[in-house]
Amino acid sequence: MSFQMYVPTRILFGAGQLNNLSAQKMPGEKALLVISNGKSVRENGALARTEEQLKKAGVEFVLFDKIQANPLKSTVMEGAAVARKNNCDFIVALGGGSVMDACKAIAMMTTNDGDLWDYVEGGTGKNLPLKNLPIPLICITTTAGTGSEVDPWGVITKEETKEKIGVGGHDSLYPVLAIVDPELMKSVPPKFTAYQGFDALFHSTECYISAYHNLMSDMYALTAIENVGKYLPRAVKNGNDMEAREGIAFANTLSGVVMTLSLTTAEHSLEHAMSAYHQELPHGAGLIILSKAFYEFFIEKHACDDRFIRMAQALGMKDAQKPEDFIIMLVKLQEDCGVADLKMSDYGIQPSEFDTLAKNARETMGGLFAGNPCEMTHEDCVEIYRKSYK
Repeated sequence: MSFQMYVPTRILFGAGQLNNLSAQKMPGEKALLVISNGKSVRENGALARTEEQLKKAGVEFVLFDKIQANPLKSTVMEGAAVARKNNCDFIVALGGGSVMDACKAIAMMTTNDGDLWDYVEGGTGKNLPLKNLPIPLICITTTAGTGSEVDPWGVITKEETKEKIGVGGHDSLYPVLAIVDPELMKSVPPKFTAYQGFDALFHSTECYISAYHNLMSDMYALTAIENVGKYLPRAVKNGNDMEAREGIAFANTLSGVVMTLSLTTAEHSLEHAMSAYHQELPHGAGLIILSKAFYEFFIEKHACDDRFIRMAQALGMKDAQKPEDFIIMLVKLQEDCGVADLKMSDYGIQPSEFDTLAKNARETMGGLFAGNPCEMTHEDCVEIYRKSYK
């Protein structure tokens, strides 16, 4: 019956909520406004609208537009240098999970000396404590995938060592404000809508089978799973279906909260290793590729049969009676969203890498293996990669 919950982020959820940014209490006077190195927020008008809202609130801002799909440590350090040089006292993240993740690390390094990896736990990180509080962060999410708008973590890649690791976790890194406006998600292309939606799904499925699950995390996880199962195929089919966009955005935010209550599993460790070595692999796509073999591993071990049955029911099979029914519903959802045929080989991943990837997963994100509902060895990881390969 025990759990700990602390989610201090003020959430403005719903269509049109970006229009209410200027009415909120700003945590500073000059913002580092951070976007990706792509074109989407410029082309869909989200950037212009955000700039207008900041001006209306009387806030100065400096634009930093260099965040990659899998954000790099070098870019984080560059962003922090820009924030320092321009005396920015808070950050506005406008974008998807990568932008919001990067901004948490930028917030840390704006006020702390040295290198980001000085403060990273895992891999070659030195795990030093932060000497100074990060500057505050506002997140305006333009995708429904990571839930990063309501949690204190970011995932960053140290390119020199191929380490993709979760950084942060401090209470001070929770965004002070999150705007979840489904209107900003209408222009996300179908395949990326699917990749992001499955990332949200797996945050919840992993936390539901996790050794760290509890009553509160179960409530959030099952509701998120139900919403993904119901709305993701519709959002992929028609990006202008606002009911579907709202349903997936809701699932995404819930999936962000559930990670603060429970712990994800080694599925994320295994994928982080893949995209650390292959930067062009979208995180959600990597998770989809691994998912069938990953969950089959625990079903074959009968690690938590009742939980797989309950997740199958949440995905729409109301009369599910066996854990294998979850795999049936998972594959059906992937087929309905057009992502069942993703291939590792399309991203340059080769079987000769599996041992290296499995080792990397444990060395950089080994902590998530504690969330697995039963033991998973190095050899098991290699076998999951092998079964997932095509």
